[in-house]
Amino acid sequence: MTADLGRTPRSVLVHERSSFLDERNRVSSQVEQLRFNYKVPPLACYLSQPVCPSGGVCGLSHGTRIDEDNCVALMPNGRLSLSLDKDSFEMLGVEGKPSRFNHRTNCRFVVSIDLTDSSMAPGGRGYQRLHTGLRSRLQLKTDFLLSHHPGDASLQALLSRYDWSERRPEISSRTLTDLSCPDLQSCDSHSLLDTSHVVTSFLSTLVCPERKKTVSRALSVSVRGLLLPQDIHRLIQEIRLQLESWASLTVHGFVDSPVSWGDNEHGVMRGGENFYSLLMFHDHTYQLYLATGAQDSCPP
Repeated sequence: MTADLGRTPRSVLVHERSSFLDERNRVSSQVEQLRFNYKVPPLACYLSQPVCPSGGVCGLSHGTRIDEDNCVALMPNGRLSLSLDKDSFEMLGVEGKPSRFNHRTNCRFVVSIDLTDSSMAPGGRGYQRLHTGLRSRLQLKTDFLLSHHPGDASLQALLSRYDWSERRPEISSRTLTDLSCPDLQSCDSHSLLDTSHVVTSFLSTLVCPERKKTVSRALSVSVRGLLLPQDIHRLIQEIRLQLESWASLTVHGFVDSPVSWGDNEHGVMRGGENFYSLLMFHDHTYQLYLATGAQDSCPP
């Protein structure tokens, strides 16, 4: 047991360098892969309105833990993903598969449903089966975080049937002075990623690698909420317009989301990490770091 506790869990890190001016750069496609603020109760309500074909809607169960509870994600491509315990899966009565992260016995199952499929139209065979499972047998209810672009009439029609409240992203900022920064061109990728996250020495024993310089003034901004990939795209463009030297943007996925990158199942046995960091330079080049825990699929 002592040996296991002392062993650092393996993680997966993908690093790439390119330029925003290169037509083949993958920033946009990678931002779209990590998908995860309105609140509505029953899950089955998503089947009663044609929400998904309009696109641009993300939904995530709120206050649920991926290793213990039933968790749900609605993705902008119209796919509904459910991570269920064994009893809930059997009660739902919909086709699924055992979780990749079961330990010895199958105690969790994953159900993935394409709500844009013709069988999921109201009255269709798939629709009736899922609706009956959610309404009559499982009666799955959960608080939901929803994020979408304003003006989506289909979502407004859905929300009008339930009590809901609007939650705006929390924004905080602070000015940093006399900040030690590594030489960005000579530092290796792992050290650069580590030091770009350590803006307060009290929080970590990591030290800035040599060669380094002191930056007299820098700005640290944090935005918390359920943000769409479109929001991240817009933020990247705004940062690039204001960029004088360099900037680092780190985006964290939800730890208890049923999916991590794309439609891939999210690991539940370790820390639940899934994030990416984008380091942008004034000459339009960038370095992109994509990271997950050891159990998750490697970022694309």
